Amino acid sequence: MAVRQNLARIQQEIKSACERVGRERNSVTIIAVTKYVSDERALEVLEAGVTNIGENRAEEAVRKWNALNGKGTWHFIGTLQSRKVKEIIDVFDYIHSLDRLSLAKELQKRATKPVNCFIQVNVSGETSKAGIPPTDLLSFVKELERYSLIKIVGLMTMAPNEENPEATRPIFRELKVLQEQVHALQLPHAPCNELSMGMSNDFHIAIEEGATFVRLGTSLVG
Repeated sequence: MAVRQNLARIQQEIKSACERVGRERNSVTIIAVTKYVSDERALEVLEAGVTNIGENRAEEAVRKWNALNGKGTWHFIGTLQSRKVKEIIDVFDYIHSLDRLSLAKELQKRATKPVNCFIQVNVSGETSKAGIPPTDLLSFVKELERYSLIKIVGLMTMAPNEENPEATRPIFRELKVLQEQVHALQLPHAPCNELSMGMSNDFHIAIEEGATFVRLGTSLVG
């Protein structure tokens, strides 16, 4: 199905989710996850009006970014190896997977301007998922203060892939609580206004719980 048709359906679902909890539709940004699709399909996404692109493999992302002439706002959404930072630092506008000081140190070393980062939090506690434990979050945020080019714009989590999307709600709700705790510290390096959570199967639940960025692959680009 064409991206525009998928997008029209998704936009309506986002609008409905926002209305259910009294939010403005423009408080939610779609990130089109294009990691498994062709350059042509990614271009179709941009032409449909979705300008935020999500990728999770350094080499493929840089190649695709060049193929699309650097159009759009790019989000690195997968586990980022420190040795790959130098390849992606000038391509990506947002990093959604900051979860350790060694990565922060490398980002600081390679960056030439402030880097917008989401701290990845492993709310579900699944060993298969990256991210810091919720109990370590506040101390981690405070430690990041020494890295002058890292700006903590928000938190990110990956919910378990549940058959019933409703089962993901407690995960998203906890991340919202954590985001409010960081935001309340009023740290200049960590405004933490954003929540990156929700994917194709559960984004409507994530929006009801406060998501400001939803990462959509299958439902949008196929």
